[in-house]
Amino acid sequence: MNMKWQQLIIDVLERILQELETALDGLTIDDLNQQLRPDCNSIGWLTWHLTRVQDKAAANLLGEDQLWIKDNYYAKFNRTPNPEDTGIGDTLEDVVAFRSPESKALLEYYRAVLQQSKHYITTKLSETELNREFDNPFYPTITNVRTLLMRLINDNMQHLGQVNYMRGMLKGWGWLGR
Repeated sequence: MNMKWQQLIIDVLERILQELETALDGLTIDDLNQQLRPDCNSIGWLTWHLTRVQDKAAANLLGEDQLWIKDNYYAKFNRTPNPEDTGIGDTLEDVVAFRSPESKALLEYYRAVLQQSKHYITTKLSETELNREFDNPFYPTITNVRTLLMRLINDNMQHLGQVNYMRGMLKGWGWLGR
């Protein structure tokens, strides 16, 4: 089988969805907002954040509006239509104040962002595009599309791992059912 490298990126992002579906299954609003310590993120915040970062990146790469604003996801999260509201730079007070919607809304938003990301990858992402350079003053090490995508996947996978860890801490042994 000859798989294009773009499909590998799509497969990783789809796997994140599969893992989120498993991790969020059956969680209550209280579970989603539970902080294991007063200075830790919640499962709901982590899921929202990893999706927001991907939404912002995909929209910027496509030259389109973020789904957060365009499709009014901000309203489903009881937040403002601020395109910079991604969780990056949130204070502890911001994290504590975050109130997650139900798992269904978290997953609906991720699925929509995944479709947007897949659209970018299948229609725009070439080797030339991968090497397109840009200036990112907030992250000086992100200098081109390649480093942005690597950072995005790394960030999403780390936060997914945190979500799974917290789910295990909340529900104990055997929640994964594998």
